[in-house]
Amino acid sequence: MNRRDLIKAFAASASLTVAGRVWAAPSSDARLLVVFLRGAYDAANVVVPISSDFYYASRPNLAIARPDGGNPNAALALDADWGLHPALRDTLYPLWAKRELAFIPFAGTSDDLTRSHFETQDTIELGQAVGGSRDYRSGFMSRLATELTRVKPISFTDQLPLIFRGQSQIPNIGIASVSKPGVDDRQARLIKQMYTQGNLASSVSEGFRVRDDVYKSVSEEMTAANRGAVSPRGFELSARRIGRLMREQFNLGFVDVGGWDTHVNQGAATGYLADRLGELGRGLAGFSAEIGPAMWRDTVVVVISEFGRTFRENGDRGTDHGHGSVYWILGGGINGGRILGEQVKVEQPHLFQNRDYPVLTDYRALFADLFGHVFGLGNESLQRIFTGVHPTNLALV
Repeated sequence: MNRRDLIKAFAASASLTVAGRVWAAPSSDARLLVVFLRGAYDAANVVVPISSDFYYASRPNLAIARPDGGNPNAALALDADWGLHPALRDTLYPLWAKRELAFIPFAGTSDDLTRSHFETQDTIELGQAVGGSRDYRSGFMSRLATELTRVKPISFTDQLPLIFRGQSQIPNIGIASVSKPGVDDRQARLIKQMYTQGNLASSVSEGFRVRDDVYKSVSEEMTAANRGAVSPRGFELSARRIGRLMREQFNLGFVDVGGWDTHVNQGAATGYLADRLGELGRGLAGFSAEIGPAMWRDTVVVVISEFGRTFRENGDRGTDHGHGSVYWILGGGINGGRILGEQVKVEQPHLFQNRDYPVLTDYRALFADLFGHVFGLGNESLQRIFTGVHPTNLALV
C-alpha cells in the first residue's frame, strides 16, 4: 500500500480526529457535558405550564393534562405552575426529587430572531453577538477549553461541531457508530512513521491512541448489549458509552441528538415526541448511572436546543419554529429541584410576537454563570469566552 492509499484509508475509516495536544490530568474532578437537541424541541410540552388556562386553550389536541394521580398521562407536578411530561416519570422525575435536576424556562438566544435551525444553531455554538463580525473558527466550548488548564475535551459527534472549533483542536468521535478501526495496527504504524519528522506527528499519534482507547471501551459494551443488557441502538446506549468515557478519560464533552422538529403529528402524552423524550430520559439517566455516584456529584449536564416552538399548535397537530425554550441542568452536586431564571406568567400578552415564549435568560449569561462556578473562572476568562456578557446568578452550583 502506497502513502496516498494509506492516507485515504485512514481518512475514510477514522471517525476520530485530533490535533497535537498533550493533556495532563484535570486540575479538579469537575466534568461538564453539553447535550444539544437539534431540531428545536417543544419545550412547552415537556416542562408544562400547568397553571396556564391559555396553554390548554392554545393546544386542544397537544396539551398535557394537569397533574392527576389517577391519570398516567397527566403531567408530573414540579411546582404550582409547572409540570413534567409523563414520559420522564421513571428517569428524570426521580432526579428532580433528589434536587439533581433544574429547569430554566424562557431561555435561549436573545439576539437571533431568524427561527432558522442552521443559523440559530450556529449562533449558539459560536457564542458571539449576532450584530458584529463573527469568527466561525471560534466556538464557545473551544474558547472554554483554552481557558482551562489540564483539560481533556472531546466531542461525541461524527464531525467536529462549530462549538468546538478554535485554536485548540479537539478530538471527535461518532460514539453511536463506533466499529472496528479500518486501519489496522501495521497500517497505523506506517502512517505514524510517515509523519514522524513533520508538524503533524503528535496529532497523528494522539489520534490513533484515543481511537484505540475508545474502540476498546465501546466494544466491551457492545458485547454486553448483544446479551440483552442494553440495546446497541439509540441514545440510551450512546449516553452510557459517553458516561464511561467521561468517567475514565475526559472532563469536557459535547453531544447532539436529532429528531426534535415536530411540525406534524407530534403527539401529546403519547406519540412521536413522547417516544423521543423516553429515549432521551433513559439516556440521561443511563449517563448518570454509568459515570457513578461519586463522580456524578462533580458533573454538570446542560441540555439545550436552538429555540422553542410556537405556543399554539398548528393545523397539522404539530408546532412550528419559535423563539424561547427551556434549558435543563442536571448533576449530583447542583442545587436543583427548582424552576430558575426570570419568569412571566404564561399568558397571551407575554408571548414574543404573539406566538412564542420570550427569551428572558440568554444562553451566554447562563453558561458564563456555570463556567464561573463549575471551573472557578474569573471575569477576565469569562469575557474572553463571552465578550460583553454578564453572568446570571442562578446559584445552581
